[in-house]
Amino acid sequence: MTTATHSGKRASTRDLILGHAYAMARNDGLEGLSIGTLATGVNMSKSGVFAHFGSREELQLAVLDAAAQRFMAKVLLPALKQPRGLPRLRSIVANWFAWTCEHQSGCVLSSATSEYDGRNGALHDRVVRQAAGWRGELQKTIAQAMAAGHLRPDTDAIQLAFEINALMLGLQHDAGLFGFDEAGKRAAQAFERLWRSWQV
Repeated sequence: MTTATHSGKRASTRDLILGHAYAMARNDGLEGLSIGTLATGVNMSKSGVFAHFGSREELQLAVLDAAAQRFMAKVLLPALKQPRGLPRLRSIVANWFAWTCEHQSGCVLSSATSEYDGRNGALHDRVVRQAAGWRGELQKTIAQAMAAGHLRPDTDAIQLAFEINALMLGLQHDAGLFGFDEAGKRAAQAFERLWRSWQV
């Protein structure tokens, strides 16, 4: 076996483990990840899993990063095809609605916020960094909408990003409890009022 083949097989095995761990975390949260259960699920030994992830925390961090990458691929990247300004901002929110609908029974990113908001350590720091980075993406898109004349020049980008995020957290919460249809309808109405309140 060549070095390239070995590296490719190792990467494939790591991806298999990570995919299974992500599915587990959607149901049980990152704290619910069990190396033993994961090893059984991918037909490996515990030591085999540890060969790819040196610790449970390293696995949890990798799952958290994988969740963020999936979120960005579904929510932000498609929206970048839209014109800068309010069309792109609306597209981000529409894609976020679709993500929430798909993940109403379990979102690794939203559950991680609850799991680690009151803790110290690498997982807490990663959650904070991811959340701040996403808030920054929203603020940048809002600033572009202001520059395009779609939002009032006195728009507070930090405040609007906070309001968008807060509405989406409310949608995620209610979708999990009461179902997406009713929660989505209420959130859509709230967003229409939000856009009007900041538009020129």
